[in-house]
Amino acid sequence: MPVALNITAQSKKMLHMWCYASLKWRSRGFCDETRYRKRPQGGGRELKDWKMVFTHNSWDNVVWDESQEAAAREKVQENSEVTLTREEIEQLDLKAASQWDNFYGIHQNRFFKDRNWLFTEFPELAPHLAHTFPQKLNSVAATDCNDQVVENGDEREDSLSADTANKRNDNEVIRKREENEEVVENSQHKEEGADNSDPSDKEIINVTEKLRTEDEVQNEGNATALCIDASIEDPPKESESEISQTCDSKDRYPGESATFRVLEVGCGAGNTVFPLLSVNNDEGLFVYCCDFSSTAVGIVKESPDYNEKRCHAFVCDVTSEDWGAPFPESSLDVIVCIFVFSALHPDKLVHVVKRFSEYLRPGGRILFRDYGRYDLAQLRFKKGRCLAENFYARGDGTRCYFFTQEEVRELMTSAGLVEEQNLVDRRLQVNRGKQLTMYRVWVQAKYRKPRNDQA
Repeated sequence: MPVALNITAQSKKMLHMWCYASLKWRSRGFCDETRYRKRPQGGGRELKDWKMVFTHNSWDNVVWDESQEAAAREKVQENSEVTLTREEIEQLDLKAASQWDNFYGIHQNRFFKDRNWLFTEFPELAPHLAHTFPQKLNSVAATDCNDQVVENGDEREDSLSADTANKRNDNEVIRKREENEEVVENSQHKEEGADNSDPSDKEIINVTEKLRTEDEVQNEGNATALCIDASIEDPPKESESEISQTCDSKDRYPGESATFRVLEVGCGAGNTVFPLLSVNNDEGLFVYCCDFSSTAVGIVKESPDYNEKRCHAFVCDVTSEDWGAPFPESSLDVIVCIFVFSALHPDKLVHVVKRFSEYLRPGGRILFRDYGRYDLAQLRFKKGRCLAENFYARGDGTRCYFFTQEEVRELMTSAGLVEEQNLVDRRLQVNRGKQLTMYRVWVQAKYRKPRNDQA
């Protein structure tokens, strides 16, 4: 017979105190100023002994050797041999908006997770809380930085844990992340469709394991470069009278009285906008958010967290000449562009960055994050999905391009922007149940519009 425990009054009191303390500690994770402080998944975890690879779900900064990169390059060459016809490519371009409408019409706001890693990677979005965010632990060698400060980040886009991702169909494995948006992604900005999966994917996984698979793909080869200006303080703003007015509302526009204006391009269902508004209670903050999809913008506006006094959502094709923007040129402090450029045609990106620069105030910044070359999503595409070099169509008709650091640098600097950060963020995701390793790679960057006296 089991012996019944005799719980005394003192024991009950201690138990109640423990339960209360535990509940109070856990509740801190849900208050506005602490819920986003947590570090990204795998933040700062480095794989030093390959025997330990399956002890965690993810590892940071695991660099490929030459053999691994050669295998990835061969896979990309293979899946790029067969391309879509010119007619098919033109149809995808014409139907781009409707494809995203269909995507959000099906998934609504359920597909991507909120980007809780956002403020760790981009503390510029909440300056008053920057001291509370986790510090990045990993350093990498700088390239082309003229001895500037070097530091590596632990970003995690909308990526799901690897164990969970592998239990889903190929569509969700590639398109869901941490993005995680950001995978995806995480932007995070969508992952490839289900019918892009190839049986040869297993061979890739075996190759990467054989070559001592490491966290994220180092797409450029020898070193990952991250350049950060030693001085990152915001330059003084120009007065409102100096802002060039392009609105037709007699100098009246949403957020006119704000002291800090942020534009998120490709807002989707609000997985960046709403965390930003929640964690940043500054009354001077105003957030604009736009998307190619009218369905996505509708989802944002219908959210109970949408507040017209602090936010303005609108439909916009940033590749067009006329944005119909609700704000004037030279008025934005920050433009957030996470897993957006990859969805646009590469030939249109120069124009897009030029428009970004025109809408930024002097001293304003572009915060960028997107897919890197040889990311798992790229290796999983099968033949017949390639549109152009490193540019693919998913099964649902949406498109995805995979960047290098040099391409991002050329895009931004050609518009006169100054580089503050440009890094390859690599991550190894592990499915311990199936003993599989998967490599993610993203490019993350920050570029600043110089002040008039620095131009």
